[in-house]
Amino acid sequence: MRPIYRFFFQTLCGWRIRDERTTPLDRYIVVVAPHTSNWDFFVGLAVRSLARMGDAKYLAKQSLFKPPIGWVFRALGGYPVDRSKHNNLVDAVVAMFQRGEITKIAITPEGTRKYQPHWKTGFHHMATKAGVPIILCTFDYPAKEVIITDPFTLTSDPEADIVRMKDWFRPHKGKNPEDGIR
Repeated sequence: MRPIYRFFFQTLCGWRIRDERTTPLDRYIVVVAPHTSNWDFFVGLAVRSLARMGDAKYLAKQSLFKPPIGWVFRALGGYPVDRSKHNNLVDAVVAMFQRGEITKIAITPEGTRKYQPHWKTGFHHMATKAGVPIILCTFDYPAKEVIITDPFTLTSDPEADIVRMKDWFRPHKGKNPEDGIR
């Protein structure tokens, strides 16, 4: 599959991947931002393969997992999230890490493709409780560049960490920049 992704994503479309990870990690949470388009899904699939992120899973809205094509999202590593309910998602993901059901998972902290001034903090709590690092990943559409970082240092203050993350993400523009990080 990797040669197919390489041909379409890199050769045909001209994207580059700047992978700044210096140490291989077995377990982590990938924070992907800005999430402004459905195209991010396809870019993410290519990046997962080309950057050798192995079995990285992802969280997505529950409506994507309904018939007739819901099985495709599951087969590609998706886990549905019912955003209309408080369903203890943090503890569920932590438990999946602890059971070894997942070792890597991608999360978009905005929780939607539209501009969201306040990010959800669940990913921070998941990482802290599961004892896994966070790496940052951005899809910079104007530059046609994906950047993946080394682990981002977390503190005990999720809000301050999110401010630092947003500062890192802000220069990178999504497919629809008006919905990006401000």
